[in-house]
Amino acid sequence: MAAEAIKTQCCVVGGGPAGMMLGFLLARAGVKVEVLEKHADFLRDFRGDTIHPSTLEFMHELGLLDEFLKLPHEKALRLYGQVGDETFTVADFTHLPTHAKFLAVMPQWDFLNFLARQGARYPNFSLRVRAEATDLIAEDGRVVGIKATTPDGPLEIRADLVVGTDGRHLLVREKAGLRVEDLGAPMDVLWFRISRRPDDPVETMGRFDKGGIFVLINRGEHWQCGLVIAKGSIERIRAAGLLAFRTDVSVRCPFTANRVDEIRDWDHVKLLTVGVNRLPLWHKPGVLCIGDAAHTMSPVGGVGVNLAVQDAVAAANILAAPLREGRAAEADLARVQKRRAFATRILQRFQIAVQNRVIRNVLGSTKPLKPPFVLRLLGSCPLLQRLPARMLGLGVRRERVAPEIANARPPAG
Repeated sequence: MAAEAIKTQCCVVGGGPAGMMLGFLLARAGVKVEVLEKHADFLRDFRGDTIHPSTLEFMHELGLLDEFLKLPHEKALRLYGQVGDETFTVADFTHLPTHAKFLAVMPQWDFLNFLARQGARYPNFSLRVRAEATDLIAEDGRVVGIKATTPDGPLEIRADLVVGTDGRHLLVREKAGLRVEDLGAPMDVLWFRISRRPDDPVETMGRFDKGGIFVLINRGEHWQCGLVIAKGSIERIRAAGLLAFRTDVSVRCPFTANRVDEIRDWDHVKLLTVGVNRLPLWHKPGVLCIGDAAHTMSPVGGVGVNLAVQDAVAAANILAAPLREGRAAEADLARVQKRRAFATRILQRFQIAVQNRVIRNVLGSTKPLKPPFVLRLLGSCPLLQRLPARMLGLGVRRERVAPEIANARPPAG
């Protein structure tokens, strides 16, 4: 079957937070964009479901915050940590210089569907679902498009720029031959749900105790729970049986003991294989990677979505005019990396430090833990709680939507 052929200015491969935000912003700036998503929809459980204050501020700059916050969400004004029986405030978002001074816990599919609806208001935006990229098209040492499969047959998209936002699928960066630097991670995470009751706590928090870390995210009607485990230990945990797993959960989070049987089988427990890596070079002629495709983050701090969206905003700010005017060059792609690489490295260094100095020690501990001095200091000094809130909520390098994009409006009618 002959491949359908399309010509566009930018082809974005991957409909995650980075891809959808970039596609929407470029279309708003007048660039013709094709966004490819290999699934039929965005309905996947246990993805990054935290919308940080920086992303909420982007919505304000785009005039969309009020509409966005009509979507179902839970507000986390502060983040908490519990060591043994003691609970400490780790980050306080209520003093941030933003219009929304909280972290919004929202299903990622609602966030992505919202961006898709906003993008669809622009005639130069196209989202193709069930379109899976299979290869890059290169000519004379430059990427000039992609090949994809769709239910209607093969598809070829010629584009002035291909942007890889395909996260952990990594097709674009692998086909482009971009080298990966692996930083390692000592843990994986098991995600599952447990119903939430009116007399439960309300705080989103992490619980640290001997041999494990338990994460609770308040999702309104249920808890999104994460059990941090030593990397490679999943087979041992499964071999011990579901009853042993439920017992472990009830010990780590006693108020759930009367409902752990909601974890009916292992299909209700999803394994997130944690990896931390980055590309020393994010681009080659005609192709750029951003978000997880350029730097896979640890779940420490929950900053992956935040960082991916900031990458997308920076990329749109830098690339909109060159793409619109047909003069995008590799020097423009290098500007995107230069703008975002420093923030990525700082956050990854922070994550690696936490992994090696805290998580590794906790997972290997056989004795009850004592709160470290830093946590006690944060808990006793509200002013200090603003520092982690700023790093987690706004990032190392804050981005703002360029005025030409922020002030743009969809065509009438």
